[in-house]
Amino acid sequence: MTAIVEIDGQTGRLLLSGQFDFSAHRDFRQACDEVLGAAGVNEVLVDFQQVDYLDSSALGMLLLLKEKAAAAGKTLALVNCRDTVRQVLEIACFGKIFTIR
Repeated sequence: MTAIVEIDGQTGRLLLSGQFDFSAHRDFRQACDEVLGAAGVNEVLVDFQQVDYLDSSALGMLLLLKEKAAAAGKTLALVNCRDTVRQVLEIACFGKIFTIR
């Protein structure tokens, strides 16, 4: 998986692509630190448009990101989820924890 950070005004976007699993934890953490540390960003969007798979470790990484974003006073949303990704998020009841657009 690759994680690219884009900053547009007050919105930081994490563009993910590939399989989001444990092997991606280092790249994901670095991208999260970059977007959370960006001055002026108050909303973080995690873009799943190019993600075709995620596992339980990815869910854990998303929960940690949510905690870090809240501690930094930033909102967080999961966007552009493909059907397979959306199903995993729904099974894990992430719709109750995250804003999913």
